[in-house]
Amino acid sequence: MGGILIVDDAAFMRMMIKDILTKNGYHVSGESENGAVAVKSYSELKPDLVIMDITMPEMDGIEAVRRIKEIDPSARIIMCSAMGQQAMVIDAIQAGARDFIVKPFQPERVIEAVKKALS
Repeated sequence: MGGILIVDDAAFMRMMIKDILTKNGYHVSGESENGAVAVKSYSELKPDLVIMDITMPEMDGIEAVRRIKEIDPSARIIMCSAMGQQAMVIDAIQAGARDFIVKPFQPERVIEAVKKALS
């Protein structure tokens, strides 16, 4: 199916990322509001890429990365972090994330990370 799955508990953040991606010609195939939903969505949608927030209720992004990597070891995941979450970013990279973008998002940085992850 492909496309990009956006995972963030804040609807406005999902909308912002979706806006950046669609304006740059990318297809957003789904959105999830937490890690548990993201793992389920990943299995159903088989996206080319996941953009995943780190801190979310129910299941955080790091745990979700681990679960998605169990389903698909070649999964491409970019983490979103707020300032000051460096330690969590390192955990996420060790869990299998490819890259990270920091909030507040710069559209150019988001697109650069997406291009790199998909190449």
